[in-house]
Amino acid sequence: MIEIKNLKKVWEDTGTPVLENINLTIEDGEIYALVGRSGAGKSTLLRCINGLTSYQEGSLKVDGHEIKDYSDKELREFRRHVGMIFQQFSLLERETVYRNVALPMTCWKYPKDEIDAKVRSLLELVGLSDKMNAKPRNLSGGQKQRVAIARALTMDPKFILCDEATSALDPKTTNSILDLLLEINEKLGITVIVVTHQMEVVRKICQKACILENGIIKAEGSVREIFFDQPQALLNLLGEENIHLPETGHNIQISHLLNNESDGELFGKMYADMGIMFPIINGTIQEYEKDRMGIFAINVKDEDFAVVSDYLNKRGIRWKELGRKA
Repeated sequence: MIEIKNLKKVWEDTGTPVLENINLTIEDGEIYALVGRSGAGKSTLLRCINGLTSYQEGSLKVDGHEIKDYSDKELREFRRHVGMIFQQFSLLERETVYRNVALPMTCWKYPKDEIDAKVRSLLELVGLSDKMNAKPRNLSGGQKQRVAIARALTMDPKFILCDEATSALDPKTTNSILDLLLEINEKLGITVIVVTHQMEVVRKICQKACILENGIIKAEGSVREIFFDQPQALLNLLGEENIHLPETGHNIQISHLLNNESDGELFGKMYADMGIMFPIINGTIQEYEKDRMGIFAINVKDEDFAVVSDYLNKRGIRWKELGRKA
C-alpha cells in the first residue's frame, strides 16, 4: 500500500512549489490514475513514489516504509521491484527484443537459465514470442510498448508505474495496451499507477484517480464517483465549455447509469410519474469499464422544483443544482 500525507515538493533551485498538501492512498492491486494537464505535477509525484526525486515535507510510505528515510542501498533495492513504463519506450535500438527484456536481470547478475526462462515467459504473456530476435526499429509503436512492459515485469515488481505510456499510440493500439495492463493487473495482482491526461485511459482501466492542478489535488476518489459528480477539475481537464443555462427556473444536472433499456427511459418515466415537462439543456453519454453513464442537465420551473428534487431523492438518482449565470 502507498500512503501519502501532506506531501510537499519544492524545486530547490528556485523555491517554486510543484506539489502541495498531497494526500492519497493507493491500495494493493489497484489501478490508480494521476491525472492532469502538462505541468500539473503528476510526473513529479510519480518520481517521488519511486524515489527518483525528493520531497521536503510530509510523508510518503510504501508498505509502511518512508521513502525519504531509505539509504542509497535500500533505495536501489526498493526500485528493483518497481517497474517503469515510459511514453517513448526507452528501448536499446541496437539490441534484440530478447536482450532488451533481459536487461534488468542481466544488470542484477541473475543466472542465464533463469533469465532465459523469464524472458520467454514474459514475451509470451505480451504476445511477442515471435519477435524475440527482432530489433526495436522493426517493431510498431504498440509492439515496442509491449517489449517495455515485458521488461518492466522481469524483476517481479509489486508496482508498475506508467508515465504517459499510451500518449504516443493511436486509439486502437492504446486499447490493446490497456487491455494488456488490465490482464497483468488481474493475473499477477500488480498495483498499476498511471500518469495520464487521457480521460479515455482513466475510464477504461482505472478504479481510482486524483486530478491535479498546479500541484494540488482538486478531485480524488473512485473514477465512477468523479465522473458522476463532474467536479470543476474534471470539466477543466476535459476543456468543456460552460453550458448556457437558462436565467429562470432551476438547472439540475442528473448523473445516471444507462446499462439497460429501462435505464435509458428515465425522463419518460419522470414525465409519466409526475406529469411535469422540462427541457433537456445538455447531455452526454460516457463509457466507464462496463458501464454507460448519462450526464444530463434539465431546467425545472420554480414551482416544480420541490416535486422533482423529492422524486430524484426518493429513487436514489444522483443530481445537483447548477449555478445560474449572472
